[in-house]
Amino acid sequence: MKTLLLAFLLVLFISVPSYAAEGMMDVESSFGVKETGDKLERVLKEKGMTIFNRVKHSEAAKHVGVDLRETELIIFGNPKVESPLIKCQQSVAIDLPQKALIWKDSEDKVWIPYNNPGYLKKRHNISNCEEVISKIEKALAGIAKAASTN
Repeated sequence: MKTLLLAFLLVLFISVPSYAAEGMMDVESSFGVKETGDKLERVLKEKGMTIFNRVKHSEAAKHVGVDLRETELIIFGNPKVESPLIKCQQSVAIDLPQKALIWKDSEDKVWIPYNNPGYLKKRHNISNCEEVISKIEKALAGIAKAASTN
């Protein structure tokens, strides 16, 4: 019985990294990291978003002798989208502009995690702002899908 329980726990903990961290949405991409990032940038610009930065963590890590799997962060936003949310609860501005991480896991799968607006609602105790949260959730899901599929 102990062996069976130990085996179950081992399988559970080995599979945990494939799930998104709390408060994050995690979308698998059909493309490599660079291509996914390029597609994400194109989609964001088409949607009127500003790209503030594209941080290539894995390239920066090489300069200090650290070997990382491909990892990039895209920081983006639009005051038309963010300002109504900040008006609902100003503390949410600490989590804005939005960010999308693009990274390759140990099985060579590429992922696009981003902050779940529903989690931001909970984290910042946002109330009476469901329409804004819903609009952002739908927009981010559509953007991630467009960047990750054909």
